[in-house]
Formats: sequence, C-alpha cells, structure tokens
Amino acid sequence: MIPYKHEPFTDFTVAENQEAMKKGLETVNNYLGQDYPLIIGGERIMTEDKVRSYNPSKKDETIGYISKATQEHAEQAMAVAKETFETWRTSAPEFRADILFRAAAIIRRRKWEFSALLIKEAGKPWNEADADTAEAIDFLEFYGREMLRLKDGVKVESRPGEFNRYDYIPLGVGVVISPWNFPFAIMAGTTVAPLVTGNTVLLKPSSNTLVVAYKFMEVLEEAGMPKGVVNFIPGSSRDIGDFIVDHVDTRFISFTGSRDVGVHIYERAAKVHEGQLNLKRVIAEMGGKDTIVVDSEADLELAAESIVKSAFGFSGQKCSACSRVIIVEDVYDEVVAKVKEKTEKLTVGNPETNEHFMGPVIDENSLNKIKEYIEIGKQEGELLVGGTTDEEEGHFVHPTVFVGLNHDDRIMQEEIFGPVVGIAKAKDFTEAIKFANNTDYGLTGAVITNNREHLEEARRDFMVGNLYFNRGCTGAIVGYQPFGGFKMSGTDSKAGGPDYLVLHMQGRTSSEML
Repeated sequence: MIPYKHEPFTDFTVAENQEAMKKGLETVNNYLGQDYPLIIGGERIMTEDKVRSYNPSKKDETIGYISKATQEHAEQAMAVAKETFETWRTSAPEFRADILFRAAAIIRRRKWEFSALLIKEAGKPWNEADADTAEAIDFLEFYGREMLRLKDGVKVESRPGEFNRYDYIPLGVGVVISPWNFPFAIMAGTTVAPLVTGNTVLLKPSSNTLVVAYKFMEVLEEAGMPKGVVNFIPGSSRDIGDFIVDHVDTRFISFTGSRDVGVHIYERAAKVHEGQLNLKRVIAEMGGKDTIVVDSEADLELAAESIVKSAFGFSGQKCSACSRVIIVEDVYDEVVAKVKEKTEKLTVGNPETNEHFMGPVIDENSLNKIKEYIEIGKQEGELLVGGTTDEEEGHFVHPTVFVGLNHDDRIMQEEIFGPVVGIAKAKDFTEAIKFANNTDYGLTGAVITNNREHLEEARRDFMVGNLYFNRGCTGAIVGYQPFGGFKMSGTDSKAGGPDYLVLHMQGRTSSEML
C-alpha cells in the first residue's frame, strides 16, 4: 500500500484552480434550496418539520431544508444500528478500510464541489474550505491505514504450552455529534473512525451545516457502506440530544463542541440506566482558550504574523484559534504595534469571490455573543483595532484586538469563538508560561523564541495537548500532529493519531492451552 501522506493544499494563485473553484460554486448554486431527508437503515425519510440551512454571508440565501428527526426517529435509528452491528462487527477490517479509501477517492473527484459548499454553508474563505476538504480526505486515508495496522491486535507473550492473543473488538452503537466549524473534516473523521473499527453510528451533525453532512452520506453509500451502518438523524439537541446520549443501547458518544455541552454530555453519560449493560465511553473535544507566548528573544515579525493568522483565520472560529497573547514586557510595545499594523490590513466580506481574508461568523447567536465580549473587552482593557460589525447582509465581525489586559481578565479566560484576541504582558518568559497555563483550557499553544532553553522549558511546562514552536497555534495535520487537549478542552482524544481508533474498540485477551 502507498504510505500515508497528507492531502496537498490547493494553490489558488494558479488560474486553473481558480476556474475549478468557480465551477464548484456553480455546481452548488444549482442545488441550492433543495429538501433533504433523514437516512435510517438506508431509507430516506422526509419530515414536515425541517431545519433551514443558510449562507452566513448572505442571510437570505438558503442552502437547503433538512428534515428533523424526532425521538421516534432516533429510536428507530438506534434499533437499526443495534441490529446492523451484529453483522457489521464481523465484517473484514480490510473491507471496512476499503470503504474509506473509496470514499476518499470520490471526495477527490468532487473536491471543488465540497469546498464550494463549505464556502456557502459555513462561510469559509477559499483556502480554509480547501483545507477542510483536504483534512476530510486525510481522516479517511489515515484511519483506513490505521485499521489495517490494528486488525490483528498486538503481540503479547506466551509461556510454553499456551498461546495468547490480544485483539481489539468494536464497542457497539455510537452517537456522533459533530460541529459546524469543521463541518466536513471533523464530521467525517468522527464518523468513519467508529465505522472502520466495526461499530455502527447515529450521526447528528450541527444544525448550521447539515447539507455537507448529507452529501457525505451520499459518498459513503457510493463507496459501498452497507445500509444501517451510519444513520443520519439531524435534529434539535432539545428534542433528541439527551435522548440518544441517555439511551441504554448507546455504547459511546463522540462529541466535538462547546465546553458546556461537552460537560453536560459527560455527566449524563455517567448515569447507568435500567437495562444498560456497559459503562458509556465519551470521546470529547471541547474547545480552548489558546495562547501564543512571545519571548524577548523572538523574531518579532514572525510573532506578529503568527498571532494575526492564528487569531483571525476563519474569523477565529477554530478550537485552536489564538485568543490570548502573553508577551514578555521587553518587546511588548513593538509586537503590539506590528499586530495592529497587520490586523488593520485585513479585509472582511463574502468569501465567494476570494477577495477577503475573513468571512462571516456562523450565525446571529454567535454574532451577539461576540458583541457582548467586545463590550467586556472595552471595560477591561483598551480597544486597539476593530470592535465593529456589519450585519446588513451577513454576520460579519471585524478583527478585534484588545491590549492592556491582565492575564486573568474575562477576555483572556473565556472562550469567545470569534475574531477577538486579548494581549497581556509578563515580566519574563517563566511568568509568561505560568500565565499561559492559568486557564481552564489546554488545547493548543505556541511559543515564539530563539532561545533553546526557553523552548525546552515550554516543552516541559506548557500544559497543552498541541504545542507549536515558532509558528501559529492552528493548522494541525492528520497523522502529523495528532489533535486533542488537556483540562476542559476535552478527553485528549488525539484525533488523527495512533491512539484514536483504539478509543472506539475494547481489548480482548484469549488464551489457548496447547
């Protein structure tokens, strides 16, 4: 088999690629506004109650209307998944992996369409949409290979007269609750990890980005996935969220989203209900408050560039986005000046034309939350750049920087999930690391310094799951930088890493006397 290598990103300075993306947008425009069903056991089920998915750059443009699942539909999907599991768990790992490889090939053929759909439905700029699609392909390719690596278990020792084996077997029915910020990559990755390990799935994607999830279901079906292995049940969290988490037949929950919802799921999953045979497993990634530390012995141009790109890429709507900066006081003023200069050059607008660095935030609730934090920032510190919105056609927030903050101010502690970054100072590098750690989260962080001793100090003491040196704190690559965080950032599941598939399986020892 060809060794794993991550999917290359598209160079949009090439005219041919620009034209291909425009054709992708035409493809998506041709199916805007369609109705989409649930998929349970391969059966399409239309409901009267639907979710309207719309373009956050053009609020009046409908991407599609997606049927909403009720508890009855969820119960039906659970029954189908439970029944299908009995045959799917015995299927050959090679067969399951081949479905992932075929799905990756299909997505490559439809790459421009999927990226265009991400531009329209999630408001992603071209480069961000392209990276999302590439990451979805990466998850398929990487997890397929990982299953082939794990299919025969791992070696254990045997004594004379006995033969011992240690194998991995699937858990059962899993609930996958995926987010809107990486609506293709994370949704696909968290779906195919349980699929390829022999589990069956109830997929409940974010209501903001349901059309891309439905299109992925089409890909899995075309790739040969049997009916009932993944069941598509979009719906309100109020209607079906707790229901599927609490269900006695739910074996595990894979969740990506906010801290509050993740903690809620973790708490409910811990309760053992009558008739439940297994303790439920929770695989959770719950966001971050990610810090870039700038040392006095740093490349200050690199520092400013890393801060601006990490803070404002995809409008700050990444779990890994830089939302707090700690700068050693000797270089504080110079770095702040460079950040101000670079931020003021950024443009905000509809990403379809590929003319702007930033697009919209996802919806009105997000916009209003960000506006509230901007007001808090004005009370706690000094507004250096931004602080304004454009809400007439879409949900646009201009990149916003606050300075003069204390490291423990709300702007520096609470997850905003928008294009807002706070900057504070420290007297030296050790204090900067101490301040960086003083948050409830521990997902990503970055350190900009040319001092080798300080890099090693950070490697030892900076408590985040993904730590980057002399670069930004976003952009983990599947198979290269396994992704997952500490503390309230989740269960450190390390998506795209060598331990991830094992979370969806259980080990079994068998001993045979010879």
